[in-house]
Amino acid sequence: MIKMIALLKRKDHLTYEEFIEHWTEIHAPLAYDVPGIRRYVQNHIVTRQSRADIPDIPVDADGVAELWFDDAAAMAKVHGTPQMQRLLADGATFIGQIRTFIVEEKDVPLAGVDA
Repeated sequence: MIKMIALLKRKDHLTYEEFIEHWTEIHAPLAYDVPGIRRYVQNHIVTRQSRADIPDIPVDADGVAELWFDDAAAMAKVHGTPQMQRLLADGATFIGQIRTFIVEEKDVPLAGVDA
């Protein structure tokens, strides 16, 4: 499977609470209607963490969206559907900035940890 991860920043006129409400109540149902999306996860940022020994990347995000697809071809096909076009159009109503990455997830087994 292949995954799309998007860092999201709300539009300036929205509070964090308004952003989360729209994302969960309006946007999520649109995502579940898109054929070919295998999994959809919203990660709502509740706090930030820094390390003293490594400088932060200057990113100001309110959430991280994850969308799973069977493969790159399936992801490309999904983007042409009317349902995906509705999802993208809705995103433009409440997302002020976005940075998207296409990633392949690699599980790294931890010794001594039960799955």
